[in-house]
Amino acid sequence: MAWVEEGIQRSARWLSESRPAPPARLIPVDDTMTADRAYSLACQGTAMLWRGDFHNARQLLAAMARRADRKRRAGGRHGEESLAPPAAFHRYRMDAARRAHVLGMLLVELEPDYSMRLGRAPDVGAALEAAHGPADTSSLIPLHELLGIIGAHEWRKKGVEVPALGGRIHPHYGVFSPIRQEYIELVATTPLPSRDLAFDIGTGTGVLAAVLARRGVARVIGTDNEPRAVACARENVLSLGLADQVEVVESDLFPPEGHPQRAPLIVCNPPWIPAKAATSLERAVYDPKGRMLGRFLAGLPDHLTPSGEAWLVLSDLAERLGLRTREELLSTFDAAGLQVMEKLDARPAHRRATDESDPLHPFRQQETTSLWRLGV
Repeated sequence: MAWVEEGIQRSARWLSESRPAPPARLIPVDDTMTADRAYSLACQGTAMLWRGDFHNARQLLAAMARRADRKRRAGGRHGEESLAPPAAFHRYRMDAARRAHVLGMLLVELEPDYSMRLGRAPDVGAALEAAHGPADTSSLIPLHELLGIIGAHEWRKKGVEVPALGGRIHPHYGVFSPIRQEYIELVATTPLPSRDLAFDIGTGTGVLAAVLARRGVARVIGTDNEPRAVACARENVLSLGLADQVEVVESDLFPPEGHPQRAPLIVCNPPWIPAKAATSLERAVYDPKGRMLGRFLAGLPDHLTPSGEAWLVLSDLAERLGLRTREELLSTFDAAGLQVMEKLDARPAHRRATDESDPLHPFRQQETTSLWRLGV
């Protein structure tokens, strides 16, 4: 990305996963910038490169967020509450995209060693290297994305307590954190059809593979097509002392050649919203047109043993939002030659289920997570 500052032509690499392309216009700003002015510039598509105090930049970003939220709430008073579920979801997504676009216009510059020449700037080198690997040149990054990386690094160090494991899972940046314990409990308590072998498809942090190993499954193969997830799961399996039972491989859905192709138990907790992911970080939640779910179900007959079971762990939020019907889901089972043996339900206990400020609160409040026991 190139810009002119104090009459000098400058450039830096663009470092962002939430914005695929850098802003077209950029101006340097400092502590004299007001929140109203910053919000106006951002809405007009002008990015601001921060040259003041780091803590003041955080305060400015928070002030911009409050203005974006006030605008969303004002728009909601003009009929959003009466929107049908699909329209409410699409309004929610548009509002979230606008908010992210506005907040993404406040940038900071990183030196080749990931340091910042800003007053009171924290040491973010370890967090950035964990997320993006080592750097060899200066970079520009949206401040709100940098703060997300810092927060994710703290989560990685602290970990998430998982009672079913009797230990902690340490999520890496860009890998979905297992904060929704209800789906873990379903896998931890459903009677096992076999303790010989299991596949965990889309393993993510490796939490479900680890739960199965803790329950006594002799061999678990976890797969994921995201290198970050593979590295994360391997690290968690090792730290939990389960490396002799759990193998994590990079693969699209089922284990690759050289590994067992059929198992008596196959577990999958796929992305539950059949909509387009706006960023690479949303792929754990959004599955465009339900493609991953459809491919997983269609492949089960070729990968289950004759009397084997597939455990599909799926939220019904998409149904609540009118993005998929229960009939469509059951038809997908039928088309794959699968039968429903049992459906076990759990109500969510995570924070967003009770957050009344969430625009989707009425739908999340009714959400149910189910473990579908499927057979061929």
